[in-house]
Amino acid sequence: MAAPRQTQPAAQPTAEPGLFAATLTRALQAVIFLLMTLCFSILLEWLGMATGFWQAPGSQHSERMLEEELRVLNDDFQRSVIVARPADFARRFADQCYDLTFHKTGLQAAVIWLATPTAGVNDQPFRRRLHAAYQQVHAYIEAAINVIRIFAVRLAVLTLALPAFILLALLGLTDGLVQRDIRRWSGGRESAFVYHWAKKIIYPALITPWILYLAIPDSIHPNLIVLPFAVLFAVSVRVMASTFKKYL
Repeated sequence: MAAPRQTQPAAQPTAEPGLFAATLTRALQAVIFLLMTLCFSILLEWLGMATGFWQAPGSQHSERMLEEELRVLNDDFQRSVIVARPADFARRFADQCYDLTFHKTGLQAAVIWLATPTAGVNDQPFRRRLHAAYQQVHAYIEAAINVIRIFAVRLAVLTLALPAFILLALLGLTDGLVQRDIRRWSGGRESAFVYHWAKKIIYPALITPWILYLAIPDSIHPNLIVLPFAVLFAVSVRVMASTFKKYL
């Protein structure tokens, strides 16, 4: 007699996260991404200092980078859709990041305490050893502080550049929808392959400029990074809109 067949329990459908959970997850991912990029920038700066790759000794390379970033803001960013004075906005944002990172957390007071030399021979030997150790790494600490300020300035610049992505994307979307209507009424052929490849380029075109501009260990004009990827993003939107299926 055949054994009775055991029935498999039906798989329970997985619940999709709600709007609030999805937004919170995206926000946390963005914060983690920014922190990882900042740590990578500091490590690159330290690596260049340790290997002597930078021509300027000590923390002078990061200081010159900070001065160059602020000079570019003063010369080339006089107007913005988001704020009235982009250079002042970037400076305030960098100062707030510095205050939140070092002043509010007490790191600034600890660095000053370590940098202050001992008054006499009767001081604690532990503090003298800490002061001697700080003298060995003080250039790396100053370089890390400068990199954080540079990171904040560049983050403000990328935030101010978001309207360029939006404007070019709207232009690409409008032109793409016009091309879709022409293809629809003229009996043109659809191409799902082109549509899906253009869709795959959307996310890298948005993320790559943030990675490159925030982590690059040298001064570079933001237009050299922002504009090419903004155009690539607009072209991807245009191709997606023009190759979207003719009938919904």
